[in-house]
Amino acid sequence: MLWSKDFIPTLKEIPQEAESLSHQLMLRAGLVRMLIAGVYSYLPLGLKVLNNIQKIIREEMNSSGASELLLPALQPQELWIKSGRDKDIGDVMIKFVDRKGRNVCLGPTHEEVITDLVKNHIASYKQLPLVLYQIQTKFRDEIRPRFGLIRACEFIMKDAYSFDAHEHGLDKNYKAMSNAYKRIFRRCGLKILITEADPGVMGGNVSHEFMAPTQDGEDVVLLCPKCKSAKPFKETNDQSCPKCNVRLEKINTIELGHIFKLGTKYSSVLGANFIDAKGQQKPIIMGCYGIGVSRLVSAIIAQNHDKEGIVWPKEISPYQVIILPLDTTDKKIMDKARQVHKELGQGGIEVLFDDRDERAGVKFKDADLLGISLQIIIGRESLKKNALELKIRRNQKKIIKTKSAILEEIKRFVNG
Repeated sequence: MLWSKDFIPTLKEIPQEAESLSHQLMLRAGLVRMLIAGVYSYLPLGLKVLNNIQKIIREEMNSSGASELLLPALQPQELWIKSGRDKDIGDVMIKFVDRKGRNVCLGPTHEEVITDLVKNHIASYKQLPLVLYQIQTKFRDEIRPRFGLIRACEFIMKDAYSFDAHEHGLDKNYKAMSNAYKRIFRRCGLKILITEADPGVMGGNVSHEFMAPTQDGEDVVLLCPKCKSAKPFKETNDQSCPKCNVRLEKINTIELGHIFKLGTKYSSVLGANFIDAKGQQKPIIMGCYGIGVSRLVSAIIAQNHDKEGIVWPKEISPYQVIILPLDTTDKKIMDKARQVHKELGQGGIEVLFDDRDERAGVKFKDADLLGISLQIIIGRESLKKNALELKIRRNQKKIIKTKSAILEEIKRFVNG
């Protein structure tokens, strides 16, 4: 892709509306733009990052045995009344009456909808277990949207639901989803803490949160530096670890995911039943598993940046390579840049070609701000040596070698 044909509105100054470091960098790097408070447009680079995150999530969810579907964003309020959650979550639900007089809402979550769907198609224990997931936009009328994508009114979420005949089946799926989450966050370049949590309005008796330690976080947890165990902070919490009696540390975190053992909370009230091996009718045992997909963008930036800008993990980077010809008026430099661009593209490597007529300093600053994993720098000095300069964004390491050797280095990096 040519920079001149793309839409990458970088900013030199920190926008006034930016509340956190990750929010600042998202705006400065041209990933997103705010329409109204809590509602954002994803620009081309931001969408590529989002797609890369979704690709990882899909691969790990599919490998864990879950099947993807897509549920409606519009939901009848009567389902929420049946489950009793209309009172619990009513304040953040976006509700209206359509032209047919139906009371509907924009889905803040989908437990009721998925239960209503499954109850009409699962009749026997032989059809269980079943795990379904979706990646979809959710809507919540947040009182105070904050920190860009961290607390938004419109956000993208991956929500999965397990359906089992026995508690031990739920235990197995719960563990499988937990392990899948660990792999997802690791591939996204995130360090996480796992804490026991209050199920809240979701229900059930067991739940765990996956938290990313960062200065941008709005949730406080208590961490034992020895045991590495964490728990949500409460004013009444004892400030010492029950295992080793060491004083616990308060740290800010971003909630990335939350998993729940729902049990029969939804199936019993919505009539999602099955016939067991003895011919008895029983409610399906459920679990649910959420990841804040758009929120991950903020968390990844919060944990992967330096004073120059974003430093994307390899699998998340919007492009794998950016080519920086330092003088667009020099035919030899541009010919070499186009040749490298073509060869990398033919090798299946995603490349951004900075063909702008800008000073070298501007290109260097923008490239570091964008955080693309690898930079190929082409100038007169390198051409005199019949070489290319490769800069690894994460550690600023520079490699000067022949074109063929640099292309091999890139292939090893991308595939390794």
